[in-house]
Amino acid sequence: MTGIRDLHEWVRTHREDLLADLAEYVGIETPSDDKESLRRGLSWVDGWLRERLGEPASVREVDGGRHGDMKVYDYPGSGEQPILLLCHYDTVWPLGTLAGWPFTVDGDRASGPGVFDMKSGLVHAVWALRALDAAGLPRPAVRLVLNGDEEIGSPASRPVIEAAAEGTRATLVFEASADGAVKTARKGVGLFQVHAIGVESHAGLDPAKGASAVDELARAILALHALSDPAAGTTVNVGVISGGSRQNVVAGSAKGEIDVRVTSAAEAARIDAGLAALAAHDPRATVTVEGGWNRPVMERSEAIVGLYEIARGLAADLGVTLRECSVGGASDGNFVAALGHPVLDGFGAVGDGAHARHEHISVEGMLERTALAAAVLHHLAAA
Repeated sequence: MTGIRDLHEWVRTHREDLLADLAEYVGIETPSDDKESLRRGLSWVDGWLRERLGEPASVREVDGGRHGDMKVYDYPGSGEQPILLLCHYDTVWPLGTLAGWPFTVDGDRASGPGVFDMKSGLVHAVWALRALDAAGLPRPAVRLVLNGDEEIGSPASRPVIEAAAEGTRATLVFEASADGAVKTARKGVGLFQVHAIGVESHAGLDPAKGASAVDELARAILALHALSDPAAGTTVNVGVISGGSRQNVVAGSAKGEIDVRVTSAAEAARIDAGLAALAAHDPRATVTVEGGWNRPVMERSEAIVGLYEIARGLAADLGVTLRECSVGGASDGNFVAALGHPVLDGFGAVGDGAHARHEHISVEGMLERTALAAAVLHHLAAA
């Protein structure tokens, strides 16, 4: 029977084909904030998928409004419950970045905007399915979700992803790895704003008639930062502040923008209580909080560990030690994990430099991960 080493060898023989696909994909700019560029990128991906995998059993397209559109592809295979594959096609890089930073390959290093986060991941997924077909091995039914707003929090695609997860039995997220490690836990992310409204007055002539919104915001910031609990993995950061009008005016308004990261639902509830408890020190002022949880926590469950152990065992057959980790960043995998489904995240590129000018992948890592994805999918088909 064909094993993972045979799959790896087949993928290696198609190294130039994978790189050619990746080069063409990276060569189509897809910034999250440019609807027309996203439309062109998704159109290219759609044609490429049909060329590489044939016609899907079904395709559903959802308008993303001012954000990138979503497409959900169902491909036939064994088993009634499909495996969900998550791949976003947007990047953080603005239109025009390619002009000064084209896709390049130098030995084992391939570089270009979005190559690591996460265009390489989709190439892995597609060529993994092709490897199984070439080897004549069963593969499971798969449901592939493409979304173009992940880098800005998936505001339009979250309900599409959650709906696509219904009836699936496992999820592979082809986000970039963490130095080769897959991600079995991710923090939940909260994005909030604290608003202070005071009473303006002349800071020199009538200071007592004023109620400083800046003073209220400063007190709120101290209370917010006190909610952090590094031992529990909870961080609260007021990263941007603004307020007041002139230095000789007691400030009438002020605002702070808050980033919160938590590792458990219990910590999220504690933070919610802390936010609700914020109140103005001066009775003439008000302090309010807006915003919410951008992504729920992806907790390391038994089901997630079970999926990781499958991948770890198959990687060992390839001579690769597959590590796991927990990270502070969130992904679309958080949405699916919060529904109780097993999720293996960070199944994509091996490399470094997400959102940075040194963004790159290991070509050999791409070939290994493609073979590993094929082996995991084949295992799930037989399970």
